[in-house]
Amino acid sequence: MEKKKLDYASAGVDIEAADQAVDKIKKLAKATFSDAVLTGIGQFGGFYKPDLGGVSSPVLISSADGVGTKLKIAFMTGRHKTVGEDLVNHCTNDILVHGARPLFFMDYFATGVLCPEVAADVVEGLSNGCCNAGMALIGGETAEMPGFYQAGEYDLAGFIVGLVDQDKIINGSTIKAGDTVIGLGSDGLHTNGYTLARKIVFDIAGLKPDDMIDALGMSAADALLAVHRCYLRPIMKVLEQYEVRGMAHITGGGLRGNLVRILPNGLQAIIKTGTWPVPAVFDYLQQTGGVAKADMFQAFNMGIGYVLVVAEHLAENVVETLKSSGERPYVIGTITEGAKDIILKD
Repeated sequence: MEKKKLDYASAGVDIEAADQAVDKIKKLAKATFSDAVLTGIGQFGGFYKPDLGGVSSPVLISSADGVGTKLKIAFMTGRHKTVGEDLVNHCTNDILVHGARPLFFMDYFATGVLCPEVAADVVEGLSNGCCNAGMALIGGETAEMPGFYQAGEYDLAGFIVGLVDQDKIINGSTIKAGDTVIGLGSDGLHTNGYTLARKIVFDIAGLKPDDMIDALGMSAADALLAVHRCYLRPIMKVLEQYEVRGMAHITGGGLRGNLVRILPNGLQAIIKTGTWPVPAVFDYLQQTGGVAKADMFQAFNMGIGYVLVVAEHLAENVVETLKSSGERPYVIGTITEGAKDIILKD
């Protein structure tokens, strides 16, 4: 009996599906291109020629991240466009805290069996996020690895590069006692705390994604898939007018775990937890799961997605500038002398 010949398709890799996905991705990525992009999708590398006009000492700032187990909600619902936008916005906020303007973005999408429609939906979200941030999606990797992922699942990661003038880098080193802490409202969970949130909603409450949560006036899926906000435009407007001494993106670890990263030694932030409205989704999760307040603040952003630290005499002007940009700013605390820490007070 003649031995059957083995090929890539019989091993589980569909080259034709990959080609279909790449064709769709090329069109979506091209929508983000500017004159600075010198190559199309499909080269071995992406070429980007930055405009350095007005920048005396250019510094590139980069970051990489993922979406975490929020992807599980996308798998459960078949809704894949928002996670791509989540990823771009998360990465943009991460370099924004140092004053960097995003230049370009690259992604890594890996799955067991490639579905061109799913890949295109994810990249559509990436493209939307990049367009909103004014940066280019110049390349990435789409990997098909049979047997490595559960059926219908994938992993997603992003890589961002931004530009800042060295004299304008913000890193918290100039923060002083007496400075004011301003928080910007989040739209739900953003991309953190989903392991706990999924356990509460689907295991403890026993809900399905399309089930309504009366207390929220929306389905479980809508509540959990709310897009991670991008703070780029309002923050850049502030930076054009005022000195900002420090900024923090409130992600995993909450206010305490992220704001402390920018504090100089010998200073602490006193945060008054009643100074901003906590979105109803967090009240629902806390009550349904019986989660202690301290654990809620460690796992979730609790309604504050981004923080600025400014001199006290500038706080009112900064708040008004943020409001004029459509933001929801709140004066949530102050900087005092003491052991480096974040103190949450009722």
